[in-house]
Amino acid sequence: MRRFASDGGQPGVADWRTLKLLLPYLWEYKWRVVISLSFLIGAKLAVVGVPLLLKQIVDALNQPKAALVVPVALLLGYGALRLASTVFSDLRDIVFAKVTQHAIRRVGLDVFRHLHSLSLRFHLERQTGGVSRDIERGAKGISSLINFTLFSILPTLIEISLVAGILFAKFDWIFAAITLTVLVVYIALTISITEWRTHLRRKMNDLDSAANTKAIDSLLNYETVKYFGNEDFEARRYDANLHSYQEAAVKSQTSLGLLNAAQAGVIAVGVTVMLLRASSGVVEGKLTIGDLVMINAFLIQMFIPLNFLGVIYREIKQSLTDIERLFKLLGTHREIQDASDAKPLQLHGGVVRFENVKFGYDPDRSILHGVSFEIPAGHNIAVVGTSGAGKSTLARLLYRFYEINSGSISIDGQDIRNVTQASLRAAIGIVPQDTVLFNDSIYYNVAYGRPDASRAEVIEAARAAHILHFIESLPKGWDTTVGERGLKLSGGEKQRVAIARTVLKNPAILILDEATSALDTTTEKIIQAELKDIARSRTTLTIAHRLSTIVDADQILVMEQGTVVERGSHRELLAQNGVYARLWAMQQEERSDAMVAA
Repeated sequence: MRRFASDGGQPGVADWRTLKLLLPYLWEYKWRVVISLSFLIGAKLAVVGVPLLLKQIVDALNQPKAALVVPVALLLGYGALRLASTVFSDLRDIVFAKVTQHAIRRVGLDVFRHLHSLSLRFHLERQTGGVSRDIERGAKGISSLINFTLFSILPTLIEISLVAGILFAKFDWIFAAITLTVLVVYIALTISITEWRTHLRRKMNDLDSAANTKAIDSLLNYETVKYFGNEDFEARRYDANLHSYQEAAVKSQTSLGLLNAAQAGVIAVGVTVMLLRASSGVVEGKLTIGDLVMINAFLIQMFIPLNFLGVIYREIKQSLTDIERLFKLLGTHREIQDASDAKPLQLHGGVVRFENVKFGYDPDRSILHGVSFEIPAGHNIAVVGTSGAGKSTLARLLYRFYEINSGSISIDGQDIRNVTQASLRAAIGIVPQDTVLFNDSIYYNVAYGRPDASRAEVIEAARAAHILHFIESLPKGWDTTVGERGLKLSGGEKQRVAIARTVLKNPAILILDEATSALDTTTEKIIQAELKDIARSRTTLTIAHRLSTIVDADQILVMEQGTVVERGSHRELLAQNGVYARLWAMQQEERSDAMVAA
């Protein structure tokens, strides 16, 4: 992926890089692009032809007894050219519409896919509000850039070139020189002031993303805000960003007024000089009234679009800035990638093996220190330990959300770095502690385990997870919406949905990541029984906090500070009277105290 210059680097270079990345998306419909450009040129030829015919009409009517000879053919031609310019422009828009929308769709899809291909590290560090706003602005920026560049700047340049050529051919060189001089001064002034204003737009984008990020984060944590009564604090924090954005926006608007005034001055001087020159020619008999009318018509046709050049150039620069941020997301390095010779995982029972695995989320902070263990096919290995011991890290590494620093993780003898990520994750199912659901129907969330499953299979998975009766008892049944992150359901209900979709996925390897630690004792026992059912005959890694839930595991690993300090069955570990025995005694004491207090 390409790297982009930072905002404070060379924006011009970044703009060209952005255009270079965008062009292939447009060229996928090259025949539409070519036809659209043909219509564009046709429209401009018709527009330039209008003043030429207007000159002929005026000169024809400026003859003696003109009232007796009406130039009907010229008038019809004038009307035809007017119509042609409009029709060609409309045809250009019709043909090119699919190119623009296709490019927006393809870029958006590529960014979406790329974001899903990035490592968990990126998604833990990203700010959702800012990323969503960058994608939204980038999509709009593509549409704006195409419209302003192809349908405003390019037609104007074509028209100016044609007009300058006609003035040079039909009159003396001074008319063309005045036209080009005004054009160069106007464009140079516009570009210089707009470049100066561009950093304001970049700052506004940053402030807008920051404000949106804070708003989204605050709303997602609505309950936390209410718990601590921090509504006013959140409002002040949000307003601080809005105030900074307001100041930048005011500066931008003020500088726009300066730009418009300067542009108007250049155009006024240019028009005045041209008309003075043409009027002198009429008085001296070198030019006709028709010539004067034609020059005036050319000036009007040229300078009306130029009046908007500042706005158009500014919009183009803003669009390039917005698209640059979009492509910057697309250019984010993928930490986890399939090897060039990666093959699909071949399952032969699902034996999982960690061998001397060392890993740290940061180079200076190691989490796992040479962890080794094996989960035989169909067995349940439990991992326990204090918080921060590295238990959940094992699950993330098995899913290959991160790359290990050294050692190896294999399934049925195949190093997971040598198989495709898609086949690896298809073989693993997880029931996490914090089940996050999509803000959609219960059916959608259960079916998410295998989207191509039939309705009968989805219903059977819900029955296996003992949630079918609950679903059917709801007023809307399967169509019940679960709310943002599934907040309309209780903890136990969410866990059953998670179990159901994992059952539907039917994985060979199962991870239970503290799946019941957030539930009450009664619900925990019920769901533990359900988990035991779905774990039967599957290779299972159980990460547990409550030791009472894993007493029947085939083997228990006790971790401390990233290493396995004890391993064995529940009875064996108690007999060793070590770390596990102390944890067991502590939890039993806490349980007794809770029962007494109740």
